[in-house]
Amino acid sequence: MISTTKRLFVLFTFFCLSSLASAQSGKIEEGFDYRTLPISQPVETKGKVEVIEFFWYGCPHCYDFEPELSAWVKRQPKDVVFRRVPVAFRDDFMPHNQLFYALESLGKGDALNEKVMAAIHKDNKRLLTENEIADWVASQGIDRNTFLATYRSFAVVSKARAAKQLADAYRIDGVPTIVMQGRYVTSPSIAGTKARAIATMDYLEEKIRKDKYK
Repeated sequence: MISTTKRLFVLFTFFCLSSLASAQSGKIEEGFDYRTLPISQPVETKGKVEVIEFFWYGCPHCYDFEPELSAWVKRQPKDVVFRRVPVAFRDDFMPHNQLFYALESLGKGDALNEKVMAAIHKDNKRLLTENEIADWVASQGIDRNTFLATYRSFAVVSKARAAKQLADAYRIDGVPTIVMQGRYVTSPSIAGTKARAIATMDYLEEKIRKDKYK
């Protein structure tokens, strides 16, 4: 015979599991799964769904989210425009911004971004000094001098600084953060899980289409 205490424990456990399942499978809601910026930012491409990931190479949560996010990006139709914006919350992290835009300028961003994160999070490299960065990039088959010239260029330094200003405009206070259409903000921490964040992105994508890309 089950005691009253055990019966209550079973009921409590069932209630908790039911609530969790409901939260995970329920409808996407503003204020819970995403938030709307008080001031929308302009999008770069009209008539498209614009998706920005604000990230930092050194962020373990960004590294953890990367497989799910990359899979999401790969299955998007042509009306979805995705781009990454590096965030430097401290001045000593700016070399990571420059590394990102230098690789992008050399046409190596897509090929090496995940490898940069693996170098930091699996191989315990910091990649925060010019020499360390240049040595690592050279190990990936890129000419060291060509990379350094690009890394130090006015264009790359300007983009690295502009990325910091953009993060401020979007009020980014943590990464990874996804902003869609310059106004809707979500992330694994906001939505609760990586899977829920991806589901929220799917929901917002359809919402933006229904609103005629507004």
